[in-house]
Amino acid sequence: MGPRIALLTRDLRIHDNPLFAGPDPVVPLFVLDPRLGGLSANRQRFLHQSLADLRGTLRARGADLVVRHGDPVAEAIRLAGRTGASTIAVAGDVTAYAQRRERRLRAETVRHRIQLEITPGVTVLPPGAVRPGGGASSYRVFTPYFKAWANAGWRGLTATPANLAMPAGIAPGDLPATPAGESPDAVPGGETEGRRRLCAWLGQISRYDDDHDDMAADNTSRLSAYLRFGCLSALEVALAARADDSPGAQAYLRQLAWRDFYYQVTAAFPRLSTQPLRPAADRDWRYDDDALRHWQDGLTGVPIVDAGMRQLRAEGWMHNRARLITAAFLTKHLGIDWRPGLQWFFRWLVDGDVPNNSGNWQWTAGTGNDTRPYRRFNPVRQAQRFDAQGVYVRRYVPELKGVDGPAVHQPWRLPDAVRRGLDYPGPLESHRDEAVWLRA
Repeated sequence: MGPRIALLTRDLRIHDNPLFAGPDPVVPLFVLDPRLGGLSANRQRFLHQSLADLRGTLRARGADLVVRHGDPVAEAIRLAGRTGASTIAVAGDVTAYAQRRERRLRAETVRHRIQLEITPGVTVLPPGAVRPGGGASSYRVFTPYFKAWANAGWRGLTATPANLAMPAGIAPGDLPATPAGESPDAVPGGETEGRRRLCAWLGQISRYDDDHDDMAADNTSRLSAYLRFGCLSALEVALAARADDSPGAQAYLRQLAWRDFYYQVTAAFPRLSTQPLRPAADRDWRYDDDALRHWQDGLTGVPIVDAGMRQLRAEGWMHNRARLITAAFLTKHLGIDWRPGLQWFFRWLVDGDVPNNSGNWQWTAGTGNDTRPYRRFNPVRQAQRFDAQGVYVRRYVPELKGVDGPAVHQPWRLPDAVRRGLDYPGPLESHRDEAVWLRA
């Protein structure tokens, strides 16, 4: 048996990585595909930092990270030929890009008489591991999925290798220069940093149920970028949460199930970023460049919305409650198509990925998996509830630092383009108290 090519994609770690299981020599390979290079400077920086960290970890175990540029399928096949590899292993993934890559790998490995191994590792439970009755390929509603997910048999953690055997004579290739990124306060990449943060988070996870919606306290894990790039194993994080019976840990476990939920949705519907799950709800949207730009720049005049959008730019991350408020404001109040909002988030979010970013945008817009697609959120009431004293708003909107207490949440200096958007005549039957604010 020859060595195995471990084609790394979104599993940039040594802990619980099935690509490194087994006694055979392994060749860890990451291919920088230029087709993905310009999507987000923030994610590019995190990726390059993670690759550098992984190379250091592999070298400490006797191996190295082989870096190539180009088409991942062609480069994996080429390296397999040069090393005499009998197997190419890659983690199963769900996006349209990943599904095309897997189909091409299947065809090319058959043609070159190489075995292809698809491993788990991107999610807690692989998409398709649990299915609804009636022959459907995926769950459309979260609660029944969560029940099946929680009761399913999960795989065991893959042992972390102390040493890795790697064939000699392989040129590892140079790591690319780390770009500056766009967000000055974005988290650094890498498994080492991710595990440090995970350890700290598990010490306070019991508070999550009480604090996760407190925007000022910011008591969330901030592990999403490390899960998105696989610097942390989603299974390892989920097992740690499941072992803690506190309400906080169980609430956090539910959030990890939401992540898996959107992965199984995307596996069945890979066009989630561009096509609505519920076409009938993809109504005639407004297209107002001025209003969209005010929203993007955090200059809508609605303080809680502006704070969230400015946090996004500064950190490449946004509090989950702020993501909901800002996305709902764009789609339900301004009536603007969810796709430009989704793309703006994709540009800035370090944790931006197709299943979760797209799934949550569609949920908020009413075109996705929400069982109450016409629900609306009054941003002022949301701010008063989840940022009661305005600490979060003043943190990110310095113009309002002189406004004391909850008075900071009142809309101020609304641009004409945004004020026009507030006249959007969406359904208010279940939220009569919003009508006064919308027409103010």
